Order: sequence, then structure tokens, then C-alpha cells
Amino acid sequence: MAMETVQLKQNTRHLVLDLRQMKSFCEKPLVIKNAKGIYLNDIDGKRYIDGISGIYVVGIGHGNEYVIEAIRRQQEKVSFVAPLHAVSEITVQYAARLAELTPKGLGTLKFLSGGSEATESALKFARQYHRQSGNASKYKFIGLYKGYHGATMGAMSASGLGGPRKSVFGPFLEGFLHISPPACFRCPYGLKHPSCQLLCAQMLENTIVSEGAESVAGFFIEPISNTGGIVVPPPEYLPRIREICTKYNVLLIFDEIITGFGRTGNWFAAQTFDTAPDLLCMGKGMGSGYSPLAGVAIRDELHYAAFWGEDKANIQFAHGHTFGGNPISAAAGLAVLEVIEKDNLIGNGQKIGDHLRKRLEKEIAALGILGQVRGKGCLSCVEFVEDTKTMRSFSAERSFGKQVERRLLNKGLILRCDPNWIAFAPPFIATIEQADEMVDIFVQCVREEIHSGRGTTV
Repeated sequence: MAMETVQLKQNTRHLVLDLRQMKSFCEKPLVIKNAKGIYLNDIDGKRYIDGISGIYVVGIGHGNEYVIEAIRRQQEKVSFVAPLHAVSEITVQYAARLAELTPKGLGTLKFLSGGSEATESALKFARQYHRQSGNASKYKFIGLYKGYHGATMGAMSASGLGGPRKSVFGPFLEGFLHISPPACFRCPYGLKHPSCQLLCAQMLENTIVSEGAESVAGFFIEPISNTGGIVVPPPEYLPRIREICTKYNVLLIFDEIITGFGRTGNWFAAQTFDTAPDLLCMGKGMGSGYSPLAGVAIRDELHYAAFWGEDKANIQFAHGHTFGGNPISAAAGLAVLEVIEKDNLIGNGQKIGDHLRKRLEKEIAALGILGQVRGKGCLSCVEFVEDTKTMRSFSAERSFGKQVERRLLNKGLILRCDPNWIAFAPPFIATIEQADEMVDIFVQCVREEIHSGRGTTV
């Protein structure tokens, strides 16, 4: 091993990475040297398939020359414009183009740098909107258990996670409530769809009424929940949620930081489920990893009704971030949109997702541990069970999915792995042959783990 490589690995001790125990990471660090297409290469020369697009980010793939050149050209013009004073030409152009793609009526955009900033902005916008609309007592937010909306304090308060990703930071902000998600595979109410009559949606209305509609500002939801295990709601769930929010003047806020920009087979999951929110948080695939970029799409009528006025009225949105609408990020974002359109990447992503789900359904079932395969577009998940008759999960001690993850990394495939489920979300540029390579590796690793002698009954 070259001395430079050894030193790089030793120097990882200076870092704190996301949600990682750095002691174990530094003992065997994964340091990426370069990337192209759907592949990553580490400093030892090992190739990995990026089966999760970074972490639902790099939709157009790594090393896209068109986007790189767009960034380079913008750097020669202007790299920073303070959003407190002005806006760059490219940012205006990007906003206009993006407004043509967002759900109808959501043509007002607040640009930011990351998903947590988008969540925070939506929370603050909702509270200020109600205050300036004569409903100052509307301050509470309802979210879903197992939902995740970011790492900042407001975003974490809105998140419905328990465990170490949240509990170590408490107490949280006042006014945040949670209800059970539309998780049909493991219904929290022990019911079956459709005979359940969407009790999970009715619980939103029950909670709003019980808390007092005059106190509830917004309902926060990921159209498809990641941390819950790529939970896809029944088709009538989100339209019913929309009706309830409209009835009680509660802003419907979609967290599309993962599902936006083609991931579910449309530009946004709002279009996939034919349900328009009032606020739509976006990030990740928005810049496809080429530059930090996020934002909130705002229903125009909300902006003009409560925030549009004379300077002396002092009703402008009282919130901002230094790098919001950064010219380099805007250039990257606009180029990403153009690549997705000209290469028909949303259509190709849909084809790849359909192919993955078909193979996973068949081949994991053949191994005798399939709970469910679910997903939309180029976002898929397989949930494992130890007993297919009772649908009993593997024990927490068994941690089946995390054991599979170790095998996957050894064989050069990176996926999003939970103890009971594993997600696929490759770049939209993937080919059927590359998708097959992913599934071949995955099935091999699952089979090996089944026969590892770690206590499975299969």
C-alpha cells in the first residue's frame, strides 16, 4: 500500500462523519478517489456500484461533463451574490425553469443549501403565514411516526423517529405532534387495506380536532417515507390528507427531499400521487451532488396573500441563509434539469425501478424470506422476514439487513441497509445490465447470510 494511501486513511481520524462510529470507521475507512456514471473508486483501486445514488442524491450519475462545464462557465462569471442584497442572473433563470416543473400553483421558490434548511424554512414560513393571516394561534405541526425531516432542531422536532438519531438531543421544540404512518405492510392499527377505511388518514382529522384546529399550522409528510422503510401509501391516502388539511386551514407540507426530481417516476411525488401540497421541500437530487442545493416551492397565493406588500408593512419572509440561491448551485441545478430532460432520465429510471422490483420479488421470495417489495419509479425496497407465514421479522440481535450490508460492501455494492429492509435507488442513467449486476450481487449476499449459521430458521 502506497504511503500516501496509508496517510489518507490515518487522517480520517480528524473527521466526524454522519451517523458513524468513527472508531470503527477509521479502522477500515472507505475513502473515495473518483467516480463516473454509477461507479465509485476508492483509494485502493476497488470499484463500487453506487446503488443508492450517494444517498438518494446523484440522480444523473457521477462525472456528468455537461453539468461540470455549466459550473465552470458560471465560476468565470460570478460565484457568490449575497441574497440580502441581490440575485444572480442564473438564479433567476433557474427559478423560472423550475417553476414550470413544480406542481401547478407552486411557482414561488426559496432557495437554500440543504434539506434541513428547507424543512426549517417551511416550518417558519407556515407559522409566519398564519400569524400574518390573522391566525396567530396556529403554531402546532403534526407529522408521522418514523418520518425524518432533517438534523436541525426544528426538523428533528418534526421527525417522528425514536432511538439514538433523535433521543440524545431532547428536549425538543414545543408544538410538534405525531400520528401513525400509512404503513399497510405492518399496519400500526392491525387492520387491512382497503377495509381499514383509511383510519391512518382519519387520525389526522381526529388529532386536528382534538388539539383544536385553531392551533394547528401544518401537517408534515414525506410522500414516501425513507426511514420507515420506503413506505408507499395507498393511492387514496394523500388525496384524503389534502381534503382534511384544506378543511381545517392546515398547510400541507410535502418533504420531497428524497422523492423529488424524478425519483418516483415524475418530477415530484406530488405528481405521482396527484396531490398538490401548499409547501414542497426539495433537496438531494435537486443538484444531483454537483453543488449543495435545496429549496421550498411555495403556493403562490400564500406568498402573495401574506408576504407581498410595501416595505413599511414589514411583512416579508423573515428568514434567510447566506448561500441561498448561490450562482454556482443554480448553474448546477439548471444543468441537472436539462440533462434529465434531454436524456429522458425519468423514463429510464422508471424502467430500471420496474426491472429491479420484478427481479427482487421473484428471487428473494425464492429464498424464503421475502416480506414485501415496494416502491415507485427508481426507488425500491425489499423487506425481509424470518417467517413468511406470520411475517415475523428477524430479531434485533440478528440484524439481518446490516449483516447483508457487510457482504455487499465486500463485493462492491452500496445500498441503504436497515436491519429489516434494504433500499435500491440507483442513478437514473443505469442500464438493465447494470441493474442485473446489482441484483445478482444482492441475491448472492442475501443467500450467503441466510446460510451463515447466525440463527435464522430458513
